[in-house]
Amino acid sequence: MDKPKAVYTDNLTISAPAGEECANKKKGIDMPLLAQAEHFFFGGLHIAGNTSNPLGVKITPVNVAQIPGLNTLGISLARIDYAPWGVTPPHTHPRATEILTVLEGSVAVGFVTSNPDNKLFSKVLNKGDVFVFPIGLVHYQQNVGNGTAVSLSSLSSQNPGVITIANSVFGANPSISDDVLAKAFQVDKSIISDLQAKF
Repeated sequence: MDKPKAVYTDNLTISAPAGEECANKKKGIDMPLLAQAEHFFFGGLHIAGNTSNPLGVKITPVNVAQIPGLNTLGISLARIDYAPWGVTPPHTHPRATEILTVLEGSVAVGFVTSNPDNKLFSKVLNKGDVFVFPIGLVHYQQNVGNGTAVSLSSLSSQNPGVITIANSVFGANPSISDDVLAKAFQVDKSIISDLQAKF
């Protein structure tokens, strides 16, 4: 059964997100869709993700896009599978604090405070260890072992968002001016062009 795009309300009905029509209204029925168990369910989180990619990481999100019943509840989670030395590159969640638990392996983690200090808080986590990334701060994770690693992240938003720093800066569409980036990173424009070509 396809999960309708919908949101949970406290009377166990499903209402359309802002700007969208309720599924029943599209059918000519002027009443909200009653919630079903499928609106609160996601299966398969025990299945390892495919880490055969340049970063060696697969993130399996479980947020409002996968579970419509999470809408307005302020929580979500994600499973992160890491190949040996796989990395979740520096990124930020503009709408959520993240708490990460290592389920398997050893994972180096860290976050950087805001300007002007830009202080790095980092630690190597082992199975059962937990680390918090405050809302909006740039952070990363890397498997520091020769075997695979797995972590589970809980986030304080049903839609935390993610901004991967390199993708945003070097993969913007249209591109950020190479003059701006060369000056910001204090490197030659040819290096910026090479970096932009990767994204």
